[in-house]
Amino acid sequence: MAMLSPSTNATGTAANAAFRKQLNKVYAFYTGGFIAFVIVLAILEQFGLKREWIGFIFLLATIGLYAGIGIMSRTTDAAEYYVAGRRVPAVYNGMATGADWMSAASFIGMAGTLYLTGYSGLAFIMGWTGGYCLVALFLAPYLRKFGQFTIPDFLGERYGGNLPRFIGIVAAILCSFTYVVAQIYGVGIITTRLTGVAFEIGIFLGLGGILVCSFLGGMRAVTWTQVAQYIILIIAYMIPVIWLGMKQSNVPVPQVVYGYKLEQVTAREAVLMKDPKELEVIKVYSDRAAALGEKLKDPKTALAADRAAAEKKVADLKANNALASQLTAAEKELAAVPKDEAAARKTWTAAKTAAENRAKPLGGMPRHAQQFAGDPNGDPKAKDAFDTSRRNFLALIFCLMVGTAALPHILMRYYTTPSVKEARDSVTWSLFFIFLLYFTAPTLAVLVKYEVFNVLVGTPFDKLPAWIASWQRVDPTLLNVVDLNKDGILQIGEITIGGDIVVLATPEIGGLPYVISGLVAAGGLAAALSTADGLLLTIANALSHDLYYKMIDPNASTARRVTLSKMLLLVVALAAAAVAAQKPADILFLVSAAFSFAAASFFPALVLGIFWKRATGIAASLGMMAGLGVTLYYMVMTQPWLRGVFGVTSPIELWWGIQPISAGVFGVPLGFAVIILVSLVTPAPNARIQDLVEHVRYPSLKGTAKSKIHGLAT
Repeated sequence: MAMLSPSTNATGTAANAAFRKQLNKVYAFYTGGFIAFVIVLAILEQFGLKREWIGFIFLLATIGLYAGIGIMSRTTDAAEYYVAGRRVPAVYNGMATGADWMSAASFIGMAGTLYLTGYSGLAFIMGWTGGYCLVALFLAPYLRKFGQFTIPDFLGERYGGNLPRFIGIVAAILCSFTYVVAQIYGVGIITTRLTGVAFEIGIFLGLGGILVCSFLGGMRAVTWTQVAQYIILIIAYMIPVIWLGMKQSNVPVPQVVYGYKLEQVTAREAVLMKDPKELEVIKVYSDRAAALGEKLKDPKTALAADRAAAEKKVADLKANNALASQLTAAEKELAAVPKDEAAARKTWTAAKTAAENRAKPLGGMPRHAQQFAGDPNGDPKAKDAFDTSRRNFLALIFCLMVGTAALPHILMRYYTTPSVKEARDSVTWSLFFIFLLYFTAPTLAVLVKYEVFNVLVGTPFDKLPAWIASWQRVDPTLLNVVDLNKDGILQIGEITIGGDIVVLATPEIGGLPYVISGLVAAGGLAAALSTADGLLLTIANALSHDLYYKMIDPNASTARRVTLSKMLLLVVALAAAAVAAQKPADILFLVSAAFSFAAASFFPALVLGIFWKRATGIAASLGMMAGLGVTLYYMVMTQPWLRGVFGVTSPIELWWGIQPISAGVFGVPLGFAVIILVSLVTPAPNARIQDLVEHVRYPSLKGTAKSKIHGLAT
């Protein structure tokens, strides 16, 4: 946008200082204005402004803001469109990277995962944070020295030829598309909660906000929009946590009392695990699992009996002129009866597994402070469970670390800085801005669990808070309560909470005004939109710049390339929205799958390409294909949704007990091995490429040697 871009003729330190000063003023004014906007809405709520209007106002105001930035940042200049003119200051690039990184999984799913899984959820925080250390040490400054626009562009330049570039394009599209589906799915959940529209309509409403930023101005618009989005999302995340901290402990910085609250939650867990009412609920689930097991012994006979019983119930109600509501409920039960034996087997198997998982203390959740499942000092089965749980914990950390260091849309951000030093500094700022949320997420999970265990559990069903009914309307799979033991009192085993709504529901759980719920939803929307912008841009740029310009038509004009990128961005966005509307899997799995894809395909090729000048193009190509291939194969064979998509019917066989979410743990070492071994038996890269690698690794070369290599690099 004009007010956020220095003159194209301005050069030198003075111009940069003036530009930074201008940015500081713009975003200080923006932050103050946004806080004032929230305060005004809070006052209007007290005067009777309806919740529906608050939701629509937040949705329209935030998307309108992002659209305004996108319109003012429109450009057809290639450098501006692809890398924001390479003049984004480190601190603002750090904020933009933070927003680009704070996806729906981080904002919505992180605390929810910690709520549901306790200690094991910390793998996400440790993996993602450690990944930025790898970015700072091994990738960001060196990639900036190479000076390309995209990761496939780097692969093509470093390894020579179009094959490494093409494989990089395919891998970038695969991991980015998987990731963007998760963001658009999150957009649908949030928009539905804000406005009450259907989930599918919510997806396309949010899609407008995504497109208007990235479509018009590319990386330039996305960068300045992401800075604005980070400010919104961090304010939205912090307010409910501070409120709960004050409510429960009178401490405005609840992170410092995290350990104390965890002790209280642990003590409450011990009480709930022995509660007679909770044991009644567990027995209901156990009986349900046993009954389903009996049905699965002879599904044909059981299905016929179920259908006959449902038909008889409908007929009896009609004969007795029953209430319309009773008849409707009975007809729904009849419609829910599986159509054939195969469908019955599939439905009952899934229901039996779900019942078995719930027939455990604390509604099937592990104790929050329990490190791993099983017992290292128990019987062989307990020891095996402990080893498998620990192995998966470490494998997930590894995949998330390496995947973070190889995600194309994150690495692209470091092409936008004015210098290598600014690229390195911006990684530090990125870590700081990400730390603010990651340091808070474990605290939020414990505070919400304390609230649920001590306030919600034990409440009569007829006095449950209104937010439970409203979330059930959004999606019963995200939140559901059923009085299983018929005592009229809610037990922990009778409430099912999806991890994707824990953060969004926190303000209502804590008793905050609805305007804060709208604020948190707007923050989640900002997180999902900011990441979706970067991902869609990555896919569109891979197709327009790397495939079309670099491989098909090298003489294409700048205007044609940018126009093609915009058209492709629109097509990809609509395709991702169509997939997200099918609700293919939970947000966290989709995101983690993207990390495994990125890790297995890019990390070995990037690291060896930077630090080993002997790595060859054919070796990199084979290494990327091998790593990505084994990762994708393992996911298809072991992940339930993917098995259904590809029609896999063979029994699931996990390798060393590793879950499909961590499939990259097999692809990364295979990629390294293939690249190293093939490089050793193939001709070395030409002198130009080897000199280019030397220049990137050893910038302190003096005299004519440095001048010669610098000429090669540029």
